[in-house]
Amino acid sequence: MTDAAAPVPPARYAGAAPAPVAAGDAGPSAPPPGPRGSVVGGLVRAVRPRQWVKNALVLAAPLAAGRIADVEVLGPTLLAFVLFCLVSGAVYLVNDVIDVEEDRRHPRKRLRPIAAGTVPRPVAVVVAVVLATVALTAAVLLTRPALAWVLATYVVVQLAYCLGLKNQAVLDLAVVASGFLLRAVAGGVAAGLPLSQWFLLVASFGSLFMVAGKRYSELVLVGDAAQTRRTLQEYSASYLRFVWGLSAGVACTAYSLWAFEMGETRPGIPWATLSIAPFVLGVLRYAVDVDKGTAGAPEEIVLRDRTLLALGLVWAATVGAGVFGG
Repeated sequence: MTDAAAPVPPARYAGAAPAPVAAGDAGPSAPPPGPRGSVVGGLVRAVRPRQWVKNALVLAAPLAAGRIADVEVLGPTLLAFVLFCLVSGAVYLVNDVIDVEEDRRHPRKRLRPIAAGTVPRPVAVVVAVVLATVALTAAVLLTRPALAWVLATYVVVQLAYCLGLKNQAVLDLAVVASGFLLRAVAGGVAAGLPLSQWFLLVASFGSLFMVAGKRYSELVLVGDAAQTRRTLQEYSASYLRFVWGLSAGVACTAYSLWAFEMGETRPGIPWATLSIAPFVLGVLRYAVDVDKGTAGAPEEIVLRDRTLLALGLVWAATVGAGVFGG
């Protein structure tokens, strides 16, 4: 799925990985042994609240427009964040129901609440439908109907991914990248802000860069690619390096064009133009982690790499001065 747990590193990176559970050891539908916990606690873990940090991308468009502090913008944007948490949680539940047998053969995914038997599959499906329905209804009633279309598009595309597109080479990269793009679009749509062509290009190719890097890390770290993700059989390391290199180049170019355009419209110090340096350096620093094969979980890399965090803070300060300083 779009936000699946990073594969377990092999011995040459972080110690020997536990052997996957063979299908014949416990039967194709038998959950792993051990304590299961409560259904409610399992549901909380199954919607993966740690992954909700990705939904902060809804703030991107209002921030780029310099309107995030406006009450009429901030309110709908925060609501869009909450609604995206609901629909993404629904998608995670459905994904885990569909992939329950594969997850039970995976050394780490077998511990997910549905695969482990903590949450019954019918319960997960019902909760997923409720979460998606509440999110779409709230989008129509509390913000703008256009946000409901964005959320519905996200759900439909991600369900198509779960049901088959995840096994289609190249399409799987595009679908996962579209999840990040739709998050970025949602903030602007919820607040009624126009989305610039540069913003859409940076969001699109920046997302593809991260997804290709994630797949590259999985390919490097997992000995038998077919055991974890079927499309990895279709990719070579050189192809994925080409994809994330091309994506990074387009994202940096589009960002630079936006920054130059912004700098020309603001008097004084061209902060937006200066922000190009930390942006490009941040991409290059992230590429170091990708090249090592340690970018399987992008949100963890960003929080763990202090140099990358420092570059992110410098970038945020300079682009903030460029956007809000005028």
